[in-house]
Amino acid sequence: MIGKTVTVTVDRPLGSCHPDYPDMRYPVNYGYIEGIIAPDGEEQDAYILGVSQPVASFTGKIIAIVRRHDDIEEKWVVCPDGMTFTKEEIARQIRFQEQYFQSEIVTESRSCQ
Repeated sequence: MIGKTVTVTVDRPLGSCHPDYPDMRYPVNYGYIEGIIAPDGEEQDAYILGVSQPVASFTGKIIAIVRRHDDIEEKWVVCPDGMTFTKEEIARQIRFQEQYFQSEIVTESRSCQ
């Protein structure tokens, strides 16, 4: 999926609070990709990096996948086409939520040799 263009419907815009944990404020836009069902049975979640204002939807490229080892979910990281972030930069921006999980950030597609 890395490198694919997707449209994220934002249900938790930058600056909003988590619906179950009101002390958690979103420092990035966060939402889901309609029509792609994740392992948890819900639509695929995605963080949007590189957009500094709240948005209702966003079309960009998947630059990373956050694989949670202690949860069934994985999150996609989407940003404007042509923009890049290191794993460290991604980790810093999504730490507000990912700090509660054991996860790894995958930034390259893996293919069979």
